[in-house]
Amino acid sequence: MTVYIYDLPDWPDFHWGSDILAPKLALVRYKQGELIGRMKCLGFDLRDEAILQTLTLDVVKSSEIEGEDLNAEQVRSSVARHLGMDAGGLPHPSRTVEGIVNMMLDATQKYDQSLTRERLFSWHASLFPAGRSGMHAIKAGAWRDDTSGPMEVISGPIGRERVHFQGPPAARIEAEMEKFMEWFNRDDGNDLVLRSSIAHLWFVTIHPFEDGNGRIGRALMDMLLARSEKSARRFYSMSAQIRSRRPEYYAGLEAAQKGTLNITAQLDWFLDTLNTALDNAGTTLSRVLTKAGFWEKYAQAQFNPRQRLVLNKLLDNFEGKLTATKWAKLTKRSPDTALRDITDLVNRGILLKDPGGGRSTSYSLNFEHQSEKREFDPLTRA
Repeated sequence: MTVYIYDLPDWPDFHWGSDILAPKLALVRYKQGELIGRMKCLGFDLRDEAILQTLTLDVVKSSEIEGEDLNAEQVRSSVARHLGMDAGGLPHPSRTVEGIVNMMLDATQKYDQSLTRERLFSWHASLFPAGRSGMHAIKAGAWRDDTSGPMEVISGPIGRERVHFQGPPAARIEAEMEKFMEWFNRDDGNDLVLRSSIAHLWFVTIHPFEDGNGRIGRALMDMLLARSEKSARRFYSMSAQIRSRRPEYYAGLEAAQKGTLNITAQLDWFLDTLNTALDNAGTTLSRVLTKAGFWEKYAQAQFNPRQRLVLNKLLDNFEGKLTATKWAKLTKRSPDTALRDITDLVNRGILLKDPGGGRSTSYSLNFEHQSEKREFDPLTRA
């Protein structure tokens, strides 16, 4: 019979090798400070755009970790509206997208507020506004119960399932969560970066809800990272980095939940991932600077509304290849109108026709022509 850490005598007395983690923690703290310092050198508009891109990425990737694909444009629209930014031309977000964005923003924008039972319930209800997870009805905004058996995380075909984890009995949840929230809301003397990882592991081990535990656990992680920086501004995405390491992420959680209360290995992995996320912040900022440079260069140029719409999408890291068919779909115009718009931009040197041709002809931004494409290193001056 598998023994999980919540049944160990000293649960939840986590401990770790501080001497092993100290160098990586110091590097994280250095990079956090440097990134925030560099961002202060940017104007308000650029900072807002960076925050918008980062939060959009964070929401999309956190859902992808759980196998749910959100419409990135809807997420961007919701984040922009909530932060009072321009959402012109973006689609109206669904209730599901709105709920997920509401939860993430409440966690990161109100990072200094206490975590309460009611706050967690509201987050959970926001994740499941229709009271359903896929095809299944769930108890939204309430702790799970054991009416359908113990809570298990499983994989594999029916009859050959593998149980990765079994949560504690529902009867324990209220007391377990009271203990967790009391710890979360007080200063225990440990670094907030380490506490963000501990909070995530502790929460998903309790697994207090029927569904959504992973996303809420990562929101709690981001909440404590915001506290560690004393800033609601998000310039890097841990969820995006975790998404790129999803097999390691789940394997690490399973090993930790079936291991001991010495969580040095889990914290070490977390610090490695966070260090990489901070390094990758340069990608988002480079995109923001490129977009700003593009519109500065073409400030006096004439573009029709359709061209502005698609150019902005290309500058926001458009996924896949741009074709006349996609242009027509995005702008809700005929293929002939799409081709005229594209041809005009090609003739002006703004778009390039990609190698190939025929019915699959695609186009890309001509960065050499723009000469405004800039790289941003978060640890050097932009």
